[in-house]
Amino acid sequence: MERRDRPGGLLAVTRLNAVLSWGFVLAMGGVAVTSTADGALLWAAVVTTVVGISVLPAVVLRDPAVMPPWELLLLASVPVLWGSFVGSTFGSGIATYLSVAAIALVIAVDLDGFTAVRMNHAFAVGFVVIATLAVAGVWAVVRWLADVALGTAYLFDGRSGEAINAAVMVEFVYAALAGVGAGIVFDYYFRGRARTSDRSTGPPTAPAPERDGRLRDRLGVPERYQRGASRAMQATLALLVVGGLLAGSLSVVANGAVALAITFVPAILERDYELPMDPGLVLWITAAVFLHALGTVGPYEWPVRWDALTHALSASVVAAAGYTLVRAIDIHSDEVYLPARTMVVVLALFVLAAGVVWEILEFLIDLAATRLGVEAVLVQHGIDDTVVDLLFDALGALVVALWGTAYLADVSTVVSERIGEWRGTD
Repeated sequence: MERRDRPGGLLAVTRLNAVLSWGFVLAMGGVAVTSTADGALLWAAVVTTVVGISVLPAVVLRDPAVMPPWELLLLASVPVLWGSFVGSTFGSGIATYLSVAAIALVIAVDLDGFTAVRMNHAFAVGFVVIATLAVAGVWAVVRWLADVALGTAYLFDGRSGEAINAAVMVEFVYAALAGVGAGIVFDYYFRGRARTSDRSTGPPTAPAPERDGRLRDRLGVPERYQRGASRAMQATLALLVVGGLLAGSLSVVANGAVALAITFVPAILERDYELPMDPGLVLWITAAVFLHALGTVGPYEWPVRWDALTHALSASVVAAAGYTLVRAIDIHSDEVYLPARTMVVVLALFVLAAGVVWEILEFLIDLAATRLGVEAVLVQHGIDDTVVDLLFDALGALVVALWGTAYLADVSTVVSERIGEWRGTD
């Protein structure tokens, strides 16, 4: 494919671009030095990372004229310089997450330009949106861990847990708006700043992970028992909905009905789109939504972290869906190539982004229910609850990355074929 369709094609070699880009880099480097001297080590580490990402093209090619577009570095440097001169902290406004989106695009440029990774511009834009959301989640977790372990006051500054959580949710909304908005802007930016290059298209599409058996073989449970367990959960969910109706519980009815509907999705996908749905995969999906719905009738109030279990399991399903989609694109398109290690990173970003979106949804539903004086279908319990949820989301992604991808190979291949049919390219 031609270089203009890839993010690496945004690397600029003009003198003006180099002068402006190095100006922003030096300014951010100065902020990193002064932050270190002032003892703001976490902030210094963040700024140093941004500087390192920005100068990577020049370092690798040993040519100071090869730099990312100055417009991206301007956007990335705004919150850094603003925080230095005004005193506000990272993670406090939509401008910050526009900067994160710009940094994510610079990372995409570096990956496409200097590694085996290949992205077309559409994939790079999607990467920017997902990475922006994921960074918001990671930054909330990092500050929480620093406050708990080191006694800092990044989040715990005297406010209540609910007030801190509300502020973090506002940050998440900023990140979502910035990610989507930046994605749209960058899409036009790619088209306007595209350049051609003779660079080769890179390595061939990676082979699918080798499977050592169906999921049922790894579970060690006969197929009929797996199907039976899934049906038993469906029956229990139906009873849960009926019980919720009799008790007048909106939360139980809504969560139970949605969960029951989701359990029929695998059968629909297999019937209408001929996707191979191993009974183990069906059980995996059914168990995730079943345990969540079951939690609404009591377990979520238990001293043990029932929600941690459900978040980890639900996150593993999201990770499986994300892997299947990304892997299908990788198989289908010669313009996209993600080595195994890169796939793990993309998978983690995808799940964390989905976790942030879920936390926003929970917050908005809880807030609306409070304002309207009705029972909340989804409830949040402060910043500790949010951060632990995100940590278990990451755990679910790790489980799929290390254990589950080999059993999604068939589904990914068929999805790739369906993409080809829908686009009329096969």
